[in-house]
Amino acid sequence: MTKPIKPGTDNQSPGKYTEVGPRGGKVSGGHNATIGKGDRLPPTTEPGNGWEKK
Repeated sequence: MTKPIKPGTDNQSPGKYTEVGPRGGKVSGGHNATIGKGDRLPPTTEPGNGWEKK
């Protein structure tokens, strides 16, 4: 299992990302995000959460 990517991180590959907990687990009410080339990952609903590419 990989570590979640921190919010605000840039230079990630474009695509769809889903919000995960600090250890990579599902987040109840978590968000999904689609980023394009050169975009930064958006903030998460809770501090400590991160993003995982779908």
